[in-house]
Amino acid sequence: MRFIVYLFTYPFLWCISALPFPLLYFFSDFVYIIVYYGVGYRKKTVRRNLALALPHLSPQERLTIEKKSYHHLCDMFLEMIKTMTISKKEMDKRFVFTNIEVFKNIENNQKSVALMMAHYASYEWAMSITSFVDFELYGIYKKINNPYFDKLVHAIRSKFNATLITTKQTIAVIIQNNKIKKLCTYGFISDQSPRIKSVFHWQHFMGIEVPVHTGSEMLAKKYDMNVVFLKVKKIKRGFYEASFEVISENVREVPNYEITDQFLKLVEQQIHEAPEFYLWTHKRWKHRR
Repeated sequence: MRFIVYLFTYPFLWCISALPFPLLYFFSDFVYIIVYYGVGYRKKTVRRNLALALPHLSPQERLTIEKKSYHHLCDMFLEMIKTMTISKKEMDKRFVFTNIEVFKNIENNQKSVALMMAHYASYEWAMSITSFVDFELYGIYKKINNPYFDKLVHAIRSKFNATLITTKQTIAVIIQNNKIKKLCTYGFISDQSPRIKSVFHWQHFMGIEVPVHTGSEMLAKKYDMNVVFLKVKKIKRGFYEASFEVISENVREVPNYEITDQFLKLVEQQIHEAPEFYLWTHKRWKHRR
């Protein structure tokens, strides 16, 4: 049954991907109406998250952010589909790394890199970094239950020669690469809520004390990686700029959880600058104290 669903869906997705960008965004506006006004996808979760994280704003201001965030969510989903047919030249025009020399300098340290980022702006197109750096990029993602759609997402996200690994494969891959002394970059998206039974650290995020992911920091320390934050900014529809900020080049000298705390502060800065581009549909604050 899952294969039949995929079989009927794939041609539709490919046709969407083939649309020129003006038509793609026209279609995105239509999808937004269905998702926001029709289905109301996770609207209660979004409103609860906005009220918790941005209590200083008025209900009308939060409603404006809410609508803009759904518009962006639809754009980003269709941009991911567009990756199926987008050219490298077009991608480089639309997703620009403003200070790639910072990352190149980090590579010169001859240590693997933990690249930390958030579910903000376009984390999907960040995979295009592979054209500008030397280390092989491993993008870490959560496996999709439908194996056919999982294979499709895998192909989309690895189009520009990134290597995708699931969260369950991560430790084994790092161990193997470390054993053969292979220098790599591991992309961690670490701003979501961890399983409560595997929590080691709580921290204030957007003013609320919540459990936080610490796996990227712990792996970076265990295997002596440099830690870099990737900040993505949406310039306008379909255009992004990404910049690198070094969090630590000597991770083993940093007290436990300080790297994670610094990462969260950088994510908070992003959100406060333009909250409409954050992924508010996730239940980020479902565990709090």
